[in-house]
Amino acid sequence: MFRLHADAAARSWLQTHAQAEPLVIAYEVHRCCGGGKICQVKVRGMSRNDQPAAYASGVTDEGGRVLIDKRAAAKLPERFGLTVHGPGPLRHLDLDLDPEAWGELLYS
Repeated sequence: MFRLHADAAARSWLQTHAQAEPLVIAYEVHRCCGGGKICQVKVRGMSRNDQPAAYASGVTDEGGRVLIDKRAAAKLPERFGLTVHGPGPLRHLDLDLDPEAWGELLYS
């Protein structure tokens, strides 16, 4: 099971956006016209189309459930953080990883 540490900004965001459903760390891979691979990671609320069995399990320090796309889970460390990025209305939860972990997740 993955363990996620939310920094102060992420804890505040989570309190403001409280949800009954778990968070989902979604991992999307797109191919561009030149054959390159573009990977995106998004932390979002669970949707009705999400099937929990298709995800790895994680938990925040505060006990909140997190579902992690299995493709991303294979590349993530067992412990990692959550933080907040973006200005104003574009503020969103994001992963807090060191550069090596980001490289492994997005480019391997």
